[in-house]
Amino acid sequence: MSIVNNTIAGLALAVMAAGAASAQEDRGYYVAFSGGVSLLGDSQNDGAFDGDFTTGAGTTIPAGTVLPDGTDVGWDTDFDTGYAFAGAIGRRYGPFRGELEIAYQDNDIGSHANVAAAGIALDGEDAGVLITGSPNIGVTVGDLVADGQGDVSSLFVMANILYDFRTGGRLTPYIGGGAGVGFVDVNYTPSAVAIIQDEATAFAYQALAGVAYAVSPKLSLTAGYRYRATTDVDVEADLFAADFEIENSTSIIEAGLRLAF
Repeated sequence: MSIVNNTIAGLALAVMAAGAASAQEDRGYYVAFSGGVSLLGDSQNDGAFDGDFTTGAGTTIPAGTVLPDGTDVGWDTDFDTGYAFAGAIGRRYGPFRGELEIAYQDNDIGSHANVAAAGIALDGEDAGVLITGSPNIGVTVGDLVADGQGDVSSLFVMANILYDFRTGGRLTPYIGGGAGVGFVDVNYTPSAVAIIQDEATAFAYQALAGVAYAVSPKLSLTAGYRYRATTDVDVEADLFAADFEIENSTSIIEAGLRLAF
């Protein structure tokens, strides 16, 4: 009987130890790091003149044409493939995880196009039209802005909630989302002309999904996708007095690691 009792007691202790280890694993802390490519979506840069604007000499638009305060002005921008990386510290709560994340992304400008003011297409106009008092400078607005120089970079501070789909094996799919703040730096300098060089703060949000592969009880490798965006970024132009809203949304394909402690 004592052997049976000892066996039962040993099994009970083993179960309790396993349960404690499982609970500790379920509620453990971790750090995560990831990096990948950033596919920043096209931006329709919508704005308006901040005060009356007097044109320089265009091709068909004469110098001295006055566009009143509030006149619409804008253009479209596309971006080259960029890079993104992130670091987070988090904690498990059963299949759920909560984490704080700092992330950064940067994309060079591809090109600008479709410049318009007051509903008038300006791509075919001499670029002197954009500078008050300027004569013709021998290059069109379209050619000037098509030379994409500059970039848009963003630093994010995010709070995320994620859910792990436990399969019982080494692979664990996950989904999640987050919200926070983005600090966005807009640098539009086509043909070395500083059109916009400004920075702003905007509300940021994201959705993400991926899979983790457990190399060991403490270390997992991850691969995933996330969509991250901010509300429109409010910036001011440098070349002329105008305010703009810049769109800022990206798809990120990433790989990384997660280390429990």
